[in-house]
Amino acid sequence: MQSIILDLYIPADEYVRLYQGSARTVHARSRDGRTIQFPAMILRQFLTHEGIQGTFEIQFDENHKFSGVRRLR
Repeated sequence: MQSIILDLYIPADEYVRLYQGSARTVHARSRDGRTIQFPAMILRQFLTHEGIQGTFEIQFDENHKFSGVRRLR
């Protein structure tokens, strides 16, 4: 399994727009400089009143299919 580490800060109002469908994909840059895009819904479990913030590890398989996400801090 492969993974990528990224730091995110998405304000709550911006995440609501993502989740409601005006944009369904998050585009971010990993700590090692790679660009990644993934469905916003994978972050739903981390949503607070302030939005989504922290360091996350996104795991994917050898075919680059999403397999999991966890908050590191």
